[in-house]
Amino acid sequence: MISVGVYHQGDDLLIGACDEDLLGKTYKEGKLHLHVDKHFYGKKRISKESLKAILNDATIANLVGDTCVAIAIEMGLVDPSCVLYIDGVAHAQMVRML
Repeated sequence: MISVGVYHQGDDLLIGACDEDLLGKTYKEGKLHLHVDKHFYGKKRISKESLKAILNDATIANLVGDTCVAIAIEMGLVDPSCVLYIDGVAHAQMVRML
């Protein structure tokens, strides 16, 4: 399952999505620090198919975990060379310019 927070800000639809098993954990590597905050990412549990539907409408996405990032790559929303790994955990951000 995927854990997701969906936020509307003006014309933008921001989502924070993570692989559910990463929720609430913190990852550090060098100067990089990633906290997978339950308040941001943990609003709702959804399927992979539901994440695809939400990503189709999102203008901004913050994605954590192999599953979430792989879905965004598969959809052509994230370039694999732009994925950041922090302590082995995949992290990517997407912004859709309209």
